Amino acid sequence: MVPVSQAGRVEPVRTTIAVVFGGQSSEHGVSCLTAREVLAVIDRDRYDVVPVGITPDGRWVEETAVWDDLEPGALPSVRDGFPPFSWDRVREVDVVFPLLHGPWGEDGTIQGLFELAGVRYVGAGVMASAVGMDKPFTKTVFSAAGLPQLPYVTVQPWEWDAKRDRAEARIHALGLPVFVKPARAGSSSGVTPVHDWDQLEDAVLAARKFDPKVIVEAAAHDKREVECAVIQDERGMPIASEVGEIVVAADTDHEYYDFEAKYLDGTSTNVVPADLPETVRQRIREYALQAFDAIGCEGLARVDFFLTSSVGGGLVINEINTMPGFTPFSMFPKLWEASGVDYPELVERLIQLALQRPLGLR
Repeated sequence: MVPVSQAGRVEPVRTTIAVVFGGQSSEHGVSCLTAREVLAVIDRDRYDVVPVGITPDGRWVEETAVWDDLEPGALPSVRDGFPPFSWDRVREVDVVFPLLHGPWGEDGTIQGLFELAGVRYVGAGVMASAVGMDKPFTKTVFSAAGLPQLPYVTVQPWEWDAKRDRAEARIHALGLPVFVKPARAGSSSGVTPVHDWDQLEDAVLAARKFDPKVIVEAAAHDKREVECAVIQDERGMPIASEVGEIVVAADTDHEYYDFEAKYLDGTSTNVVPADLPETVRQRIREYALQAFDAIGCEGLARVDFFLTSSVGGGLVINEINTMPGFTPFSMFPKLWEASGVDYPELVERLIQLALQRPLGLR
């Protein structure tokens, strides 16, 4: 039905956006922080917005909180007491903005639901989301695309349980130190640096609390962590942002850019633009675009790199994030701000990209 005003004028049909956040992964709180920022800048004069929170146990509710009462260092959570949101209502919205990080949200699962429902959504599709979430598969695709990477070993759960000696021999061949990670988790959840092989079993067990499949990577020596963001323009062509660097304060207990340094204690700094020669920044941008294309990504991504002496002082790709954070601490919006796209415009561009994208196979 076309809405009609009291004066008899035909009113334009407004676009309805469902912003989905929270979820069942270890990054639930980070997703809520992201949602708080995005909900604050969506133009309510143009869009009807339906905030949809997913509780840690998987229930969908119309969560309207903005978490203004958070204590310093605390992360929000989708709370009980809000009306349930029926999955059938997803079909009534024009576009979904799934601000979910980690498994059951950034990994192709919820994207598959949207595809089945015939609803447009922001971000990567099913395959790109799944490949980008699973680090071993990401590395396989990047290797086929010719992107430089550090050596790694994937440990399936059956191998660690039934063929421990074989798994350990493959890992030992990487040399010390190594980083042990869950294969499908983000925000450094479950990541442990290993400097002595006696630490390996505990590190694997810590990673398996998040994912039964584990990846072990050779450490990058004397590394600098640099990042580049990618979005598509109105034609669908990917474009790369300025390059930034993550700097963790030297006088802290953080050995690497871990969860606390990212979100809780303010010991990390985003330096944009990174203090690098233009030739290096350009190569990073080229690799970021190549990575985006390699997994068939859509909408947006953040691509992370190491500058390291481990491979002759070269540049190696670390990973791609198909739904990077939009929190006040996040690199993705800061990279685009330095590239001339402020936060509200960035959110608007992503919404418009999703609205323009055709349904079905692309």
